[in-house]
Parts: sequence; C-alpha cells; structure tokens
Amino acid sequence: MARTRAADFEAKQRSILDSAAAVFAKRGMEHASMAQIASENNVSKALLYHYYPSKELLIFDIGRTHLVELEAAIQAADRPNLPPAERLKHLVTAVLENYRNAASYQQVLLNGMSSLSGEQRAELQQIERRIVHSFAGILREINPEIERNRPLLTPVTMSLFGMLNWLYTWFRPNGPISREDYAELVTQLLLGGVKSIG
Repeated sequence: MARTRAADFEAKQRSILDSAAAVFAKRGMEHASMAQIASENNVSKALLYHYYPSKELLIFDIGRTHLVELEAAIQAADRPNLPPAERLKHLVTAVLENYRNAASYQQVLLNGMSSLSGEQRAELQQIERRIVHSFAGILREINPEIERNRPLLTPVTMSLFGMLNWLYTWFRPNGPISREDYAELVTQLLLGGVKSIG
C-alpha cells in the first residue's frame, strides 16, 4: 500500500527548497553538501533524502519551481488590452517583483543547468522558451520592422532578460533605485532602442 503524504508535505518541501537554494547560492553547486542543506533547514539527512534523493533533483526542482512561479506571475500581470509599451512595462515589473525574494533561486537556475540531465534541462528550457516568447511577441508589436533586415528579435529579447536576470548581483533594497524605478528604466532603455531598430 502506498504511503500517504503528510499534511504539511508541500510546506516542508518548499522549506527544503528555500534552504537548498540559499546553500547552493552561497557555496556553489559542487561544494554544497546534502548535510549542509539538512543543517540549514534543521532537518535530518534522512528526511532530506526522503524528499530529494540527490543534489541533482534538488537543483532541478529549484529551477523548475522558480520558472513555474515566474511564468505564472507574468501571465497574471499581462494586460493584452494595453498598448504594447505599457504591457511590456507590466511584464518587466512582474519579473522584477517575482525576483524580489527569489535571488537564490535565480542564481541556482543560472548556474546549475550543467548539473542536470539532458531531459531535465530540456524541461526547464521549454518553460524558459514560453517566457521569452511572451516578451518577444510584445517587442514585435512595438516594432514590426525588428526582423525585416536582420533577425534581431531574439537578440533584443535576450538582451532584455540580461538586464533582468542578473539584478541579484548588484541590486540593494536600500540602494539609489527601487525595483519600480528599475522597471521603468529598463522599459525606457528598451523602447528607445527597439523603436530605432529596422
């Protein structure tokens, strides 16, 4: 007979993911140990292994959880009835808000892909492609000429994510710019450049 899940299974699982992401971000994928992750979460190694039999599965679930939540936040924030430029700002703001408490998750996603199997990478990349596609469609609306002479839509879209994905490396909550201000700045920078491409 299959074992039933404890009532708090998902809460414990999320707590383990949070702790693991923090340990991986601090120590790196290679140097972090399951013992350190268990200690950070105040659980036994046996319990940790019950949830995640390997570091690889932990890294994969951190990346998957982060991307699924990011995609959901983007979908919830999207306003297709708005002019494309305003719609873009809504989505940029949604990404930055999602990253507010997910810096370690983002760091693991960016640096941990090489630790995963081809099948795991493919699953994460499929979610990433959907996210990128949602932004690319708006950029094409802003400037339909963006691909007329050269295939520039993908480079421009990925440049946008370059501005967003590495925020955790320099942004400080008490720094000279807020997340809201940065969302506005990124949108203005992108719009000024996108409109001139052709």
